[in-house]
Amino acid sequence: MTVLSSPAPHSLHAGFADGPHLLADVGGTNARFALELAPGRIEKIEVLPCADYPSLAAALLAYLASPTVAGAGIDNIRHGAIAIANPVTSDFVRMTNHHWEFSIEALRQECGFDTLLVVNDFTALARSLPLLSATQKHQVGGGAAVADCTIGLVGAGTGLGVSGLIPSATGWTALLSEGGHVTFSPANETEVAILQFAWREFKHVSAERMLSGAGIELIYRALADQAGVPPADIAAPEITRRALAGECPLCDAAIENFCGMLGTIAGNVAITLGAQGGIYIGGGIVPKLGARFDASGFRRRFEQKGRFSDYLAQVPTFVVTADYPAFVGVSAILSEKLAKS
Repeated sequence: MTVLSSPAPHSLHAGFADGPHLLADVGGTNARFALELAPGRIEKIEVLPCADYPSLAAALLAYLASPTVAGAGIDNIRHGAIAIANPVTSDFVRMTNHHWEFSIEALRQECGFDTLLVVNDFTALARSLPLLSATQKHQVGGGAAVADCTIGLVGAGTGLGVSGLIPSATGWTALLSEGGHVTFSPANETEVAILQFAWREFKHVSAERMLSGAGIELIYRALADQAGVPPADIAAPEITRRALAGECPLCDAAIENFCGMLGTIAGNVAITLGAQGGIYIGGGIVPKLGARFDASGFRRRFEQKGRFSDYLAQVPTFVVTADYPAFVGVSAILSEKLAKS
């Protein structure tokens, strides 16, 4: 049984009076579900491929009917919260990186919930950051976080997420940002050539076009084009594997360029937000790079801002290493909502 908990010991937790809470983290590739049985006690985690289900409702109901939940005799689930890789600006949600679309209210009724919140996945991930323990994050480079200051968040996976946390007297406010779709800006001649290659396919090249799984593949093809060699027909996971195994210099160059570009974007976010509380790197790609990311040009590029290099040298950067941090964040958002009800 998979358990995700806050630093507080489980023995201190009492179950919710109104039953377990349903938590979900929905990306373009996978939908992750869990139950929060008591404050900070998150269990029954299942990961379902989005492609296996015609709709989010079908995936959610399959989870609730699974042996993990129904087979364990768990019912009376009245409240739920979903973090989704998409803007959430109205009742109707249409995913950017998958074909699912739904009405939040209709989904609530279909699943029989009293409460159903749907929030942007990076809003949820941002809310988790102050709750992460020292073992759930890894610092890359120098700098030290200033207490009660703005925190920035960038994360590459199926897409590129951007958010931040603004402190206040009553807690934290997570930004509803779509910063991954800003226009990509090259920082050296190699990146200019990569951008020119991308323009052959895309009229507008966003940061997400480069800083995502599909972006790694685009960078790899562009570098092969520059080198005058035919690219292998391989996807981002295989490019990454060959790079980490030292099997392919071109794959390694693709990963190195990816890390440098991410450093530039992370530095941009830090300056834009004044994020002296630190910049966190989430998403599914960077944690898998491990020591290769630490050794890359990420931190150098993060600080490479001319007159503001000294400013950024003081801002720490952390890789989020927690397994399911969005659950922690969306749980906090749901708890705040229910407390006000």
